[in-house]
Amino acid sequence: MRHRYDIVIIGSGAGGGTLAQALAKTSARLLILERGDFVPKEPENWDPEAVWKHLRYRTTEQWLNKHGEEFSPYTHYCVGGNTKFWGSVLYRLRKEDFNAVEHLDGVSPAWPIDYETLAPYYQRAEKLYQVHGKAGIDPTESPREPYPHAPIPHSPEILEIVERLQVQGLHPSPLPLGLLRPGELNGCILCDTCNSFPCQQHTKSEAEVCCLNPVLNRANVTLWTQACAKRLLTDPTGRKIEAVEVEQNGETLRVEAPLIVVSCGAVNSAALLLQSVNDQHPHGLGNSSGLVGKRYMSHLATMMQGFHPFRRNHTVFQKTVAINDFYFRGPKTPYPLGQIQSQGRTHGVMAQTVVPWIPLWAYNAWVARGVDWLAMTEDLPRQENCVTVEPGGRIRLHYHPNNLVAHKKLVTMMKQILRKLGFWAVMTHSHEARNTTHQCGTLCFGLDSKTSVLDQYCRSHDIENLFVVDASFFPSAAAVNPGLTIAAQALRVADHILENDLRSLP
Repeated sequence: MRHRYDIVIIGSGAGGGTLAQALAKTSARLLILERGDFVPKEPENWDPEAVWKHLRYRTTEQWLNKHGEEFSPYTHYCVGGNTKFWGSVLYRLRKEDFNAVEHLDGVSPAWPIDYETLAPYYQRAEKLYQVHGKAGIDPTESPREPYPHAPIPHSPEILEIVERLQVQGLHPSPLPLGLLRPGELNGCILCDTCNSFPCQQHTKSEAEVCCLNPVLNRANVTLWTQACAKRLLTDPTGRKIEAVEVEQNGETLRVEAPLIVVSCGAVNSAALLLQSVNDQHPHGLGNSSGLVGKRYMSHLATMMQGFHPFRRNHTVFQKTVAINDFYFRGPKTPYPLGQIQSQGRTHGVMAQTVVPWIPLWAYNAWVARGVDWLAMTEDLPRQENCVTVEPGGRIRLHYHPNNLVAHKKLVTMMKQILRKLGFWAVMTHSHEARNTTHQCGTLCFGLDSKTSVLDQYCRSHDIENLFVVDASFFPSAAAVNPGLTIAAQALRVADHILENDLRSLP
């Protein structure tokens, strides 16, 4: 069966959802393809056992690692994509992140645009996703306008920690958080099931709530769920995409459009281009540089918990503070170490998934006396870290983390900080090579078609009507959450499409 639209957007997360919201105001007929479905509002949304033990909302597909072993990726196929499960930390990349930065393990390359180019789109994205924060406190933040909303207040326990961090000479700052109407009627209730949980009240800033729901009632916007893009089909010249081959409810459909946007996430976007081979593109679409799927990055991330047996943590919403003192350089080293964030409360069953033989009551007693943190370090682009597609379409992720010495230093620094705060023990856990959160870099953008896959507006160098708008385009990962940068670039790409492409549509 054949269908025709003006623009097809594949994926409904931070990239695709934001782009759809920006383009919906035009007369262009938009089709959004989402391989998953809406996450239902149900009690399991806030059930740690359902979310973490039974993985109720995670994809059931298995990827392969570099050794050919199966693993379960941390990814979700649903309307809103992974934004449904993010913790809503919406940082701008630091100004310096757009330049080449020397790290212990190599150089983080420069971007083809600078901070000033993206700054007005950051401002628009913060307004769209209703970001709460306070300018002028974070030592790594460039001068900027005020945040759209005031920062989320610290709980008494976290406020005490902030004051004691300042005594240590550190500069804790409010986390920029996307939350809707906290403390107001029908607004965010600042619960302990935000980070990695779907919001039952739809008061977390995510692509479905902020971008898609406001435009799905427009006559020119169509959303297909349970619709998986299998291949992109080019014209005989190989210079333009003619159609998307879509599998929906066991049926194969052909969707034609003069403009195609791929926003499937860094792994799946690369996989879609790689499995769309044809005579003109024998190594995958847009792959004249040989870089499609290459340079995969995922932040080095270690979950940490400070524990004190005689201090019960009464905080419900804990994720309000960051420590960026070591972002650009660490003590006794000129190299960047990374960022530290407080995290949402760990539930006993979440800890039990790591070491299942310890009884749940013991974990519940432990986490009730803990304060949770995340230490995050930049991963550097390496061509051997890559996404490939096995015969039959199965994804294989060849990944070995790097910049490990810097990350170890950051974790050590945080352990020392927590012990100075009086915590008796510090527990740590990392997903290491199986980390698929914050995935980026597989279709990097740049000015030279020989060393990049996309141009500065995320248009393929090789295929004139193909855009890729998700964290695939990142040349470097920086050391802050990528969500706001994806959204900001999506708004920038939307402006470019409005100015240069929609005028020529029939």
